[in-house]
Amino acid sequence: MAARDALQERQYAVIVIGSGISGLFVALEARHLGPVLVLTKGSIDDCNTRWAQGGIAAAVGPLDSPEQHLADTIAAGAGLVDEEAARILCFEAPARIRDLVAYGVSFDSLGGEVALGREAAHSRARVLHAGGDRTGAEIETALSRAVQDPAITVLDHTLVTRIVVERGIATGVEAVALEDGQREQYRGDAVVIATGGAGQLFSHTTNPEVATGDGVALAFEAGAEIADIEFYQFHPTALRLPGVPTFLISEAVRGEGAVLRNLAGEAFMPRYHPLADLAPRDVVARAIVKEMRREGADHVLLDCTGLKSVDLAARFPAIFAHCMGVGIDMRTQPIPVAPAAHYLMGGVRTDTWGRTTIARLYACGECACTGVHGANRLASNSLMETVVFGKRVVEHIAGGRGGAAAPTPDREALGLPGTATPAHGELQRMMWECAGIERDAAGLARGLAAVAGWPAAPETATTRVDFERRQMTLMASLMLEAALRRTESRGGHYRSDYPETDDRQWRRRQVFVRGE
Repeated sequence: MAARDALQERQYAVIVIGSGISGLFVALEARHLGPVLVLTKGSIDDCNTRWAQGGIAAAVGPLDSPEQHLADTIAAGAGLVDEEAARILCFEAPARIRDLVAYGVSFDSLGGEVALGREAAHSRARVLHAGGDRTGAEIETALSRAVQDPAITVLDHTLVTRIVVERGIATGVEAVALEDGQREQYRGDAVVIATGGAGQLFSHTTNPEVATGDGVALAFEAGAEIADIEFYQFHPTALRLPGVPTFLISEAVRGEGAVLRNLAGEAFMPRYHPLADLAPRDVVARAIVKEMRREGADHVLLDCTGLKSVDLAARFPAIFAHCMGVGIDMRTQPIPVAPAAHYLMGGVRTDTWGRTTIARLYACGECACTGVHGANRLASNSLMETVVFGKRVVEHIAGGRGGAAAPTPDREALGLPGTATPAHGELQRMMWECAGIERDAAGLARGLAAVAGWPAAPETATTRVDFERRQMTLMASLMLEAALRRTESRGGHYRSDYPETDDRQWRRRQVFVRGE
């Protein structure tokens, strides 16, 4: 305890909330500025990064270019991509690959050249991978080793419960040491939110247990703007077997030539999109839902049996081993799959330097909304976004320019919903049914009514479970409200009662800020 007391007395150059690739990359880049503190509610490797299978996108191939990467990113984003942010992502990506290599990440190669895969909505093979389908884990492991540096302090099992804002400036955080419930406060010259996504809002998700939307909720409570919160990406292909936990089957499998089939054996995706199995994720997920509904099934089949030129065990070692563990040999048997919640496109609104609308408060990674993804993320752009904008966050802090992102002129103030503590499963089932792949006004209103009817939460949460329930309830309310207001379908937001895209009224972002 004395050691932790001493840590609280220090003034940190940067406080980082979260220990995924974005948090660790920021910590490593910022260590030359002074002492860095990383706070994570789980262990250092509890994060979405570890579960990223497909890879990281960068235009490094001889037949590719940043311009083409940018064009694909804009096309996938369904009219809402911030082109300036996307240009930064695509043009700075190759340099960030070099940074990761310098930190010890070893990307897969073929014939002496970096191996590049192709995934949905990419016009070129530009996805680098490491350890086959263990890209996220390989990056996380390398950064975790590198972060063992005297300038960086990592506190595991430390739950940040509030961002301290004084006279409009973020000055530190309040936290709880989960091992003994001790309340703590840490002060820093800058605070960076890097807490990842919110897949645990849904009953079917590829995300780990830590992905409860904490950072977005903390920022909203502190007074920062959030944007695009209605846009959630559902990955088309997650393993679906009775009694077996959800497990991601990477899009890279389809990139190698695997085919989606309905239970009748038909390769159905050509009926839905010219790119067939490599159509954008929202298109593929909805097509699967339609096929399942038509057949009265809870899954379709991912057929890899025709991939005779691919060593599936070598190319996809984690997926292959997992499938074998549940009795499926993907070389000879199709894999039962169905969509699952995967990635939050919206989050804490930032500018291209990662600044939020609160001075000295930054955000990067999945919890941030840079505008890069628009309404639908291009596959494998997420890992790249974390390092591109993580680098820019540190550059801005180092430059001492201060300030905050300019407030959005047409932002809307929302009152905080009454915090509640529903059973975890109850909230997840409600969100899957009311705000899942297909939405409508009746379901969204039913979800908001359910939130309003849940029992009030205690004033302060001292356990991780209570805190996560509070934050998830807030996240659910914001997502339901934003989805109800957006009376159109676009990207990851599909309204069955408004199935068309309405560019005249809705080619714009919804931005919310905390009201009274």
